[in-house]
Amino acid sequence: MRIEKIISFVFYFILAYFKTYAQQKSDLHILSIEEFINIVRLYHPIVKQADINIQMAKANLLSARGGFDPSFYVNNEQKTFDGKNYYNYTNPELKIPTWYGIEVKAGLENNSGQFLNSEATSGQTSYVGLSVPLAKNLFIDKRRATLQQSKIFINLSNADRLNTINDIMFDAYAAYYNWVKEFQLYNNITEAVKVNEARFGLVKIGYRQGDRPAIDTVEALAQLQNFQYLQSESLVKYKNAALEISNFLWIENNTPYILSDEAPQIITSLDDKPVPIIDELLYTASVNHPKLKMFDYKLASLVVERKLKFQSLLPTVNLKTNLLNKGYSVLKNASIPFYENNYKFGLDVGMPLFFREGRGAYRAAKLKIQQNEYELSMQQLEVSNKIKYYYNEVVGLKQQIQISENIYKNNQLLFSGEDTRFKGGESTLFLLNSRENKVLETFQKLIELRFKLNKSLVALQWAAGQLR
Repeated sequence: MRIEKIISFVFYFILAYFKTYAQQKSDLHILSIEEFINIVRLYHPIVKQADINIQMAKANLLSARGGFDPSFYVNNEQKTFDGKNYYNYTNPELKIPTWYGIEVKAGLENNSGQFLNSEATSGQTSYVGLSVPLAKNLFIDKRRATLQQSKIFINLSNADRLNTINDIMFDAYAAYYNWVKEFQLYNNITEAVKVNEARFGLVKIGYRQGDRPAIDTVEALAQLQNFQYLQSESLVKYKNAALEISNFLWIENNTPYILSDEAPQIITSLDDKPVPIIDELLYTASVNHPKLKMFDYKLASLVVERKLKFQSLLPTVNLKTNLLNKGYSVLKNASIPFYENNYKFGLDVGMPLFFREGRGAYRAAKLKIQQNEYELSMQQLEVSNKIKYYYNEVVGLKQQIQISENIYKNNQLLFSGEDTRFKGGESTLFLLNSRENKVLETFQKLIELRFKLNKSLVALQWAAGQLR
């Protein structure tokens, strides 16, 4: 009768515990990893900031294109004094810059007055002309260089955005897997505390009825207190892991979101996921890794800068010519041979004597390219070694998990057998507790290994620049 009461008490206690525990778990909202990562992509401020950088690059491109916009000017100047009309100059002019450095301009003049400048033509005239660089700025100038670099900076900003997302996604995945790990460890130790509370109560009943020595109550209490300590420690780690997750959770209007009743989706392991082929990862990373693409785009921009600086080593030779005519129809007498009448011609020639400024600027531009090439080589090696590092880690962790799972199963069998012997009075509480501690230890080790594997699989994608 005494044994039946004890068994009924233990059964009722465990049933009540699992009912309460299941109810608590059902009250939690499960935040799946897919939902979590989607929130990070949509609302994380750093991701949004990377999007803004692209928009800024597009705005700069629009501004650079403005350097080729046609411009219209009207210059009017007049003077009257003591009842006399000294002069009245009216000159509307249209300028059209072109991609090849040639500037086209056309305009009208209407000049009148008693004291016109001797160079000015009285009455209505019109002109159309060209300004052509023949040496410096012939193949590239500041306007063209700025436009080319602005186009490159859009690609550079997009690569920077992908690299930023790659880093943020890695941190987010790692934080989520850590949250899962701490959640599992806390639940496991909580279950162990409940079981040991029931066992402690059972041992006390056995002691009072003379079936157990007093030292067993101390042994059971020590085991319970040890698990309660581990439970408290695990709870702190779980709460801190949730706070770490909250760093990645934002909602609309740039508002942070703090976890309250959410629990992670239990991801037991990804050890059944096939390991990517390392040669494919290395090739894909060498071609598409956003950090390496950033160096490629930076190199393209530096090449444009070097071409521009080279222009400083050339003399300035600008040809200016205008076709003139009376009235407002410049092509009215187009049959007249050009340069025989009604034309204006000019040639600007100049150059510094030592070209020191140009030589220094050009040398600095070449050194920047060399510096970028060195940095690219270092980054290529670093990316390659990171991929190999995490690949080796994934392969090793898969093997360790298989061994650890077998160790955990064997310890469970040993604990189950010891528990059977203990219930039959053939074992001691000390041995039972030792077996239980070993089960808990191997379970925690298995959870740690699964967390490391999950993180390493993500790290392998991160190292290859494939997290988006």
